[in-house]
Amino acid sequence: MTNIEKTIIYVKKELQQAEAGHDWFHIQRVYGLAIKIAETEICQLKVVQYAALLHDIADSKFHGGDETIGPRKARAFLETIAEETSVIDHVVQIIENISFKGGHFNQTFKSIELDIVQDADRLDALGAIGIARAFNFGGYKNKSLFDPDISPKLDMDKETYKKSDGPTINHFYEKLLLLKDRMNTSSGKALAQVRHDFMLDFLSQFKNEWFQKI
Repeated sequence: MTNIEKTIIYVKKELQQAEAGHDWFHIQRVYGLAIKIAETEICQLKVVQYAALLHDIADSKFHGGDETIGPRKARAFLETIAEETSVIDHVVQIIENISFKGGHFNQTFKSIELDIVQDADRLDALGAIGIARAFNFGGYKNKSLFDPDISPKLDMDKETYKKSDGPTINHFYEKLLLLKDRMNTSSGKALAQVRHDFMLDFLSQFKNEWFQKI
């Protein structure tokens, strides 16, 4: 059994009870997208694979906002399979720097492998899947669907973003519609445009129905 196969088994087990937008199927989609993008870039594929598989092993939003748990769990697991220290360090740095965090987070690390996995993760927040994930998480947090009297907060800092409890529709304007212009790779940008346009069509239809214009 390869180390990648061991990692897949580990992640599946760890995320058995995860919220549906951050479960094994999310990881599986990001993993596939990351490999697809990696085919168009010069990169360390093994680092991309590990980072895609482990990037949400302990998402901070489900652990009281603690951003250290995920990187620590990823490092501990990779050490159990005797992966090279340089690879482990690279994967951990990707996990520490991948999140959106309100769009005001200054990355302390940069690599093409991070660019690839970050694009793959962001793509899964766009399009039909992104819409489904947004409303699933909104239901999980008991958020309202939409409230015309509550405007999106477009200039949130990292901490305000983490604590945001606005309607789910606002999340599209606060994060999801911003992702297209934050993609790193050419492949990521092309895929994001299609999914972005789909979300714009959805929002138009949603509001037309909400305000009974159609």
